[in-house]
Amino acid sequence: MILCSVASSCRKDLCYNHFRAASVSLDWEYAWERDYGMHYADIWDEDLHGFSYNSLLPGRPEGVTLLVYGDEDSPSVSFMGAEGADVSMYGDESRSFLFYNNDTEYIVISDVGKLPSARASTTGRSRSSLTKITELHPDERTINPPDVLFASFVEEAPEVGVHQLKPLRVNMQPLVYTYIIRYEFEHGKEHVALARGALAGMAESVYLRDGVTSEESATLLYDCVMTDYGAMAKVRSFGIPGFPDEYYGRAPRTGNGHIYTLNLEVRLTNGNIKELTFDVTPQLERQPRGGVITVRGIRVEDSENQSDSGFDVTVEDWGEHEDIDLPVGSQQL
Repeated sequence: MILCSVASSCRKDLCYNHFRAASVSLDWEYAWERDYGMHYADIWDEDLHGFSYNSLLPGRPEGVTLLVYGDEDSPSVSFMGAEGADVSMYGDESRSFLFYNNDTEYIVISDVGKLPSARASTTGRSRSSLTKITELHPDERTINPPDVLFASFVEEAPEVGVHQLKPLRVNMQPLVYTYIIRYEFEHGKEHVALARGALAGMAESVYLRDGVTSEESATLLYDCVMTDYGAMAKVRSFGIPGFPDEYYGRAPRTGNGHIYTLNLEVRLTNGNIKELTFDVTPQLERQPRGGVITVRGIRVEDSENQSDSGFDVTVEDWGEHEDIDLPVGSQQL
């Protein structure tokens, strides 16, 4: 950027670069869950889980999109690295800044034309075998877990005078959190060849301006890994719908009739499929933004795995169909 040297004022015929700029520095807040009374950071058992608390923290994104809202009908768009950049400021009108990381695979940004409607959702994913979940949550879209997503909103950009470069520190906050889902078997784990799950009732999207999740709910689909206790998955989510609400900072809402359902689908070594569902509403009400969900006492009876004739179970046997299903009016910037 080129600066004009001036003593007191700038003569128009001598100086044409009347620049104004904000020097944006991005600070990243790394968190995979929010503490609403579970105190995982203090009591985390690495031997129990097989990984450390800090290993779940997201890494720093590679790139950032900046939307500048002013007097124009639509925001201007620019891009910067994870450290920040100088942002040119033209004219005297007030501006708002919206930042979010853009190095994502499944995130879909939509409704960016006017604040506060800009929000993030994720791509659709179908699984025809989800019969019990579909019965309990018939109106929910089935989706991929979202990628790591950070965002920040600056309501009013600082006033910048002619030939000024004013510093602006921006705190990038996480909008996606992680649930560790533990399926603990009581009997028959040795009969399981493959496992996958679903978590229904979760927020379908999140508003970028303030981090509030939408009231619409969706079902997250994911794959599991087998462990010594059963099956496990690390599932990213926007959290529960309509949060934060009036209980934010004190306690999560309870007794509002919202149901959260956990699914486990296993393919046995004989090729048969067993589907189980669990009501995990109390656990989600205590953990609206990330945490640990545990179901115990799962059994696969020996009789369910009879007639095993050496069936070669592979991932292709699941017959899963994935479909990129973008919300209406969505766009990727």
